[in-house]
Amino acid sequence: MDAQTKMDTFVITGMTCANCSARIEKELKEQPGVVSATVNLATEKASVTYKETSTEKLIRSVENIGYGAILYDDAHKQKIAEEKTAYRKKMKFDLIFSAVLTLPLMLAMIAMMLGNNSEIVHFFHRPIVQLILAIPVQFYVGWRFYKGAYHALKTKAPNMDVLVAIGTTAAFALSVYNGFFPSHSTDLYFESSSMIITLILLGKYLEHTAKSKTGDAIKQLMSLQTKTAQVLRDGQEQTISIDEVNLSDILVIRPGEQIPTDGKIISGTSAIDESMLTGESVPVEKKENDSIFGGTINTNGLIQMEVSQIGKQTVLAQIIQMVEDAQGSKAPIQKIADRISGIFVPIVLVLAVLTLLITGFMTNDWQLAVIHSVSVLVIACPCALGLATPTAIMVGTGVGARNGILIKGGGALEAAAHLSSIILDKTGTITRGTPEVTDVLGNEEVASLFYSLEYASEHPLGKAIVAYGETQGMIAEPITDFTAHPGAGISGKINGQFYFAGTRKRLEEMTLSFDEFQEQALELEGQGKTVMFLANDKKVLGLIAVSDQIKDDAKQAIAQLQNNGVAVYMVTGDNQLAAQAIGKQVGIDPAHIFAEVLPEDKANYVESLQKKGEKVGMVGDGINDAPALALADVGIAMGSGTDIAMEAADVTLMNSHLTSISQMIALSTATLKKIKQNLFWAFIYNTIGIPFAALGFLNPIIAGGAMAFSSVSVLLNSLSLNRRMTHSKKG
Repeated sequence: MDAQTKMDTFVITGMTCANCSARIEKELKEQPGVVSATVNLATEKASVTYKETSTEKLIRSVENIGYGAILYDDAHKQKIAEEKTAYRKKMKFDLIFSAVLTLPLMLAMIAMMLGNNSEIVHFFHRPIVQLILAIPVQFYVGWRFYKGAYHALKTKAPNMDVLVAIGTTAAFALSVYNGFFPSHSTDLYFESSSMIITLILLGKYLEHTAKSKTGDAIKQLMSLQTKTAQVLRDGQEQTISIDEVNLSDILVIRPGEQIPTDGKIISGTSAIDESMLTGESVPVEKKENDSIFGGTINTNGLIQMEVSQIGKQTVLAQIIQMVEDAQGSKAPIQKIADRISGIFVPIVLVLAVLTLLITGFMTNDWQLAVIHSVSVLVIACPCALGLATPTAIMVGTGVGARNGILIKGGGALEAAAHLSSIILDKTGTITRGTPEVTDVLGNEEVASLFYSLEYASEHPLGKAIVAYGETQGMIAEPITDFTAHPGAGISGKINGQFYFAGTRKRLEEMTLSFDEFQEQALELEGQGKTVMFLANDKKVLGLIAVSDQIKDDAKQAIAQLQNNGVAVYMVTGDNQLAAQAIGKQVGIDPAHIFAEVLPEDKANYVESLQKKGEKVGMVGDGINDAPALALADVGIAMGSGTDIAMEAADVTLMNSHLTSISQMIALSTATLKKIKQNLFWAFIYNTIGIPFAALGFLNPIIAGGAMAFSSVSVLLNSLSLNRRMTHSKKG
């Protein structure tokens, strides 16, 4: 995103079905300067990327088509919370009010059907009494449907409100005609129109309640943000608001307290419960200079920390933002539902008219024809269709976040379920990324020359050599003409003499013989150690062997993937012998090991597998992994890695456990299965329900109840992901 491009999120009010979200999305996309727009029915939010327009114009464009929009930022969050609370209270009041007025109509109808002819039953069957009870339900409680229908028809995008408004109005008007005008029929349908509105409102209320549970992950994360902190100022401990904490402040955290923000320990030691970030239940031992993160819990020792990040820059705030973005995104499979919902309501209106005409001409009973067409209108509302995909994505990404698996969006969530190959970077992924020097061969100057060359290095192997040199009390000599050879080594001049430290391959390019060290090098590489050579411009002087310990869960994780039919590959800059030794230890097929790979070439291996038809996941943690992570079908970054790697990736494993890859695939597969189940039942429900309603097998009340609870069933099916993944985790 360039500097001129902005992205804002808006809370949308007034949406009732998939057609509403599609209409708003279309309207936003048509605004001048808008690059992209996505509207999510389940989260009731719109994400808009734009240039050369303003938030005010975007809000007005939404309001012009009959909906509301509030900018979702810190300044408006209180207003949004208040409006949601007021909306929920209003809906609850309207539901109770509607139910109280509808109940006598329903009870009187049931009593009459059971043969009860008492005076009270006859009283409630009087047209005037039923009209008095039905008018508030139809035109006060039901006003929301008329208002929504008006705006939908005005913008030529008929939605659920149109179907409900037409259906209930037809039943209400027919009742008025039969009750107060000369007619051959005395049948009244006030209870049908009132009950339809009540049931649909009940469904919407239950849907609203269930939808709030799909966002539980965000609420839990937000609850971890502390309100106050204990700060040391002028030698005195003060309690201040978290908003008043500044960078470099010294905070005091006692045992059992939550850490207010990100920073590093400057005094004390403790074990920190980081389960909210990583999903890892075992507390992590922390000492001076170790990083700690806001929202985690100090389990035992008294510590002091120096603040390094505040506000939106903290890890917890970034996780919350990432999860919110993911929950508001769309999966590719949702395009099916979007296309169908766009034409569904017009088709239903046509079917309702056909039902009216065919039933009327065939039976010559036009009142019966009206009732049949009302049933068609009511049962066909596409609410479940619009909720099928976004609710499952919300729950799936939330479950992932609670288990330390951060999935950036619906597209990544869906793609992960189809992965057929996983490429693992070696250093920091299969191994711990903290190598140590194990062997030094050559004269006594070899180690100190290596140390001087690598002194400023950021490469993990270079750091290992520097750490070794410091333990030996070495002093780094000044270097001139320093040059880094990516994937091959480094060179420079020490006291005017040229030196190179790096790979065997580079030595061959320099036409230098390493026969003197060939046998020892092969033996060390056969043990899985990485060997680096030291040479001047004439000959090879010696070598250093570095070993990086394999992660405890690497072998188990790779076996899990292979058992699930996922091919596992390893890519590394190590030479072939060392790479094969590591691969053998963790169970990777020798043919699946790519060795001596330059950083810029890692993406080529991803691309080569994709060309063979594979769906490729790339797992890495370094800056040099970023291109491959971005190119892969699903890029997976280790949480212990660099910010650039995590930015390029689609998924971040906060606990850096390789076994989380299988958990992520299982979660993605389960979520995609729920989406397909939801879409199937939404389609089948309407496919079966409409013919039954058209043929008169479903009266309007049953149709209204079935329509209302279809949405709730989709939501409950999505929420069952919580139980499934909790159970699988315990297992």
